[in-house]
Amino acid sequence: MLTDNLKKTILAFQHMFTMFGATVLVPLLTGLDPTLALLGAGLGTVIFHKITENKVPVFLGSSFAFIGGIILVLQNEGLAYVKGGIIGAGIIYILISYTIEKYGYEKVSKLLPPIVTAPIIMAIGIRLAPTAISMSGITDFDIKSIFIAMVTLTIAVVISIKAKGFLKMVPVLLAVFGGYIIASAFGVVDFSWVKTSGFIGYSSDTWSQLTLMPQFSLSALLAIAPIALVTCVEHFGDMAANGAVVDKDFFKDPGVHKTLLGDGIATIVGGIIGAPANTTYSENTGVLAITGNYNPKIIRLAGILTIVLSLFIKFGQFLSSIPAPVMGGISIMLFGMIATIGLKSLMQSDVDLNEFRNSFIFFMIFILATGIDNIMIGNLAVSGLTIAAVVGIALNSILK
Repeated sequence: MLTDNLKKTILAFQHMFTMFGATVLVPLLTGLDPTLALLGAGLGTVIFHKITENKVPVFLGSSFAFIGGIILVLQNEGLAYVKGGIIGAGIIYILISYTIEKYGYEKVSKLLPPIVTAPIIMAIGIRLAPTAISMSGITDFDIKSIFIAMVTLTIAVVISIKAKGFLKMVPVLLAVFGGYIIASAFGVVDFSWVKTSGFIGYSSDTWSQLTLMPQFSLSALLAIAPIALVTCVEHFGDMAANGAVVDKDFFKDPGVHKTLLGDGIATIVGGIIGAPANTTYSENTGVLAITGNYNPKIIRLAGILTIVLSLFIKFGQFLSSIPAPVMGGISIMLFGMIATIGLKSLMQSDVDLNEFRNSFIFFMIFILATGIDNIMIGNLAVSGLTIAAVVGIALNSILK
């Protein structure tokens, strides 16, 4: 007979592994440290629960929406400025939280209806598509890389369609492990990490990234921070879905301003330590629905387990050894899913695209977001997503 504490621990491990694949994928795609991403997810989850009065059963992990902005700033300005940009995103969360608390959720949400957010979300996935194609070896017509990527993708798709129960919740994790094995057979995995010393603690590289002081520049802030406008809207959807599963209205108790504040503080902490921006994970809401256990204590335990796991050097080194084609194959599905989420949100809304006003706003946002990589304004690189978001909000407010 399993004890109550053991049952809670098993359920906590289930939540940890559910978020694991997506959370470590973001740093692997952007060049950040996977170990610090795990630390940021664990700390962020615990912080979120504290701010929301331990009432909301959600897990926080790495946000995919920030991938493009992080890559841009990391390549052009370095990690210190990525940290500053992510901290800026957290501050935007906090400002929106304060605005909602002061004026009410209904008034603020009018600035970001589905006709504005849906094409932006779709564009995020499409803008990331070239990265997935390149990592998969398709651009260079590298047959070995393409094969590894397609096998990885196939594993994820088959599990997503055919698997039952818990396995259906971890297609990314299982596909990455399957792809890793295939890549090992082809001799493209670097196993030097196995021979390195140390098991507990952080490697010198991880420690240097953890202790690096954040730096701020206008270009880095413009590339990363405004993306929080989109993820805030995603947050509203996650809270609605989570509340529907557990039959509670979290918009009222503890209040969406508090859940946004929790996301914001967690993201700032992530920025300080060198982790990606945090966001609430809908994957873990699915686990709640399957298990029927809505106890927030289990999620907090999962956060603590994640922090402990980040202390194992070998684990972080293993994550860093995953080959690019494996990540490219799984990215094809994940980036496609991001675009699909945007389309789905538009279809589920009451937006009528037969009305020219709506179609004009939609295609202006979509064309600007996908057609513009970055525009140099002096020494500042402004992303197409930022331009599209500003234009979309303005058009929606002006065209009544």
